Amino acid sequence: MIGTIDARGWLDGVRRAASPHCDARPPGMVVEVVIIHAISLPEGRYGGRDVERLFMNTLDTGAEGYADLRGLRVSAHVFIRRDGEVVQFVSFEDRAWHAGVSRCEGRERVNDFSVGIELEGTDHGPFEDAQYRSLQAVSEALMRHYPAITRERFYGHSEIAPGRKTDPGPFFDWARYRCALRSVGDGVSRGEG
Repeated sequence: MIGTIDARGWLDGVRRAASPHCDARPPGMVVEVVIIHAISLPEGRYGGRDVERLFMNTLDTGAEGYADLRGLRVSAHVFIRRDGEVVQFVSFEDRAWHAGVSRCEGRERVNDFSVGIELEGTDHGPFEDAQYRSLQAVSEALMRHYPAITRERFYGHSEIAPGRKTDPGPFFDWARYRCALRSVGDGVSRGEG
């Protein structure tokens, strides 16, 4: 069961796999927004470990279909598999490399002040109920731990990098997700809002 976030920025109750693709946030930087992504490797195939290998820098980029990933250094704070399993790769206190060239709330360098959550999926199909449940649990933990994150401060990768990125795509049910977050309120305490 997903619990709270500890003082070092790690979620209780989830699998951890520390990615080398991260660094320190700028001094004094406040975590303010959450960016939701979708990924599968190979695209449209689920249940394998290649996304984890990509984030851990152990992916065989010589394998068929992966040549364009050679030298790519990316990560997300959290990856949510189709069955709802949550894997944390980067402490929320550190900067994961997920947003790329982007702009959010009028600011660039989005990785500096955001959390990146990757859902196992594509733009071409729906996400699983188990993923929405886990995403809600992770989001609630983030809202409780980081008061600047409110239910209005969750964005799709496509919103912060329009024309460059399309995820999480049209099948991600934003209304369902945001409605579920209403029980948390504005990050102050459970049950408000």
